[in-house]
Amino acid sequence: MRDNQYHRITRRAFAGSALAASIALTGAAKAADKMLRPTALGDLGPFYPVERLADEDADLTWIKGHAKRAIGNVIEVSGRVLDRHGNPVQGADLEVWQANSVGRYAHPNDTATASLDPDFQGYCQIRTGAGGDWRITTIKPAAYDSPIGRRTPHIHFDVRGKSQRLVTQMYFSDDAASNAADMLYKGLGDWADTALASLDGAAKYRWDIVLMDG
Repeated sequence: MRDNQYHRITRRAFAGSALAASIALTGAAKAADKMLRPTALGDLGPFYPVERLADEDADLTWIKGHAKRAIGNVIEVSGRVLDRHGNPVQGADLEVWQANSVGRYAHPNDTATASLDPDFQGYCQIRTGAGGDWRITTIKPAAYDSPIGRRTPHIHFDVRGKSQRLVTQMYFSDDAASNAADMLYKGLGDWADTALASLDGAAKYRWDIVLMDG
């Protein structure tokens, strides 16, 4: 009798343990489903700035001491730096650089015939706030021809978090046709959406950067 009772209790306990394990696994699976996908890696590119202006603030459309603003359509790009759990990464360092409104980089190796804009800053260094937030004001870059084909408009980012560095390129959701023809954008495959900034109002774009470990 006692042996039977012992076996009944053991089986009940085992069943309870199995149920608890199942619930735990289900909870873990749901938690994994809620994790954010990290932003896709991108190429540093050949035009990372080696010669920089003294002005490196978040407004790339004005250079201190210049009387004129940069040529082109002024846009605002903002977002947050997050880890894969959705936690903000405070104090992340961002370097940002891009081509100007006619597709030319202020770089000695850019042999494009398009003209330089002496009033375009083209580069900035910024740091995320307490909520992982960042914001820049810039000129919408133009597409340009390159040795690997036509490059769609994009902005380069080099992001340094607490334990991870991410080099990537940000693309624009309203340039769908030229994005689809860009070799590097197409190469992102299923991760392309993580590199895509969405329209967030007139001349405003929103793009969150997700680091694996923050």
